[in-house]
Amino acid sequence: MKNILLFSIFFYYGMSPVTAQKDKINWQTWSELEASLKKEPKPVFLFFEADWCVYCKKIKREIFTKKEVIAKFNSAYYSVKMNVESRDTIYFDGMTFTNEQAKTQRHGVHQLPLLLASREGKAFSLPATLLLDKSFNVQQRVFEYYTSSRLLELLQ
Repeated sequence: MKNILLFSIFFYYGMSPVTAQKDKINWQTWSELEASLKKEPKPVFLFFEADWCVYCKKIKREIFTKKEVIAKFNSAYYSVKMNVESRDTIYFDGMTFTNEQAKTQRHGVHQLPLLLASREGKAFSLPATLLLDKSFNVQQRVFEYYTSSRLLELLQ
């Protein structure tokens, strides 16, 4: 009975569980990404953010909710979103990554974003977006706010 009720609600509002999944980017964890890359190599989209980053919030709210962006990500990319201040231990590609800075700094940055999104001679900054090819080689780094049309250009 419960299933019939849920189905009726989804049907009434023009949504199915499948439609609901298409309305959001399929963000993966690092372990899910590693498994996906082994199963079927695809380009990777990495988005590094922090709770205090105004432009990160704006990108998530205004860009990552656009249907064209969602469709492109979900069809052609594996996507990972990571809070740079995460204190999680992440195992990826046979290595262990932690947030060593968090032991001594209030807003310590995790090793993974430091490794992947640092720029020589410049302080670490957000938002940080990286596009990687199927072999996990960095193709593009973007350290600023972007529009959905600019992002779609980068994803081509």
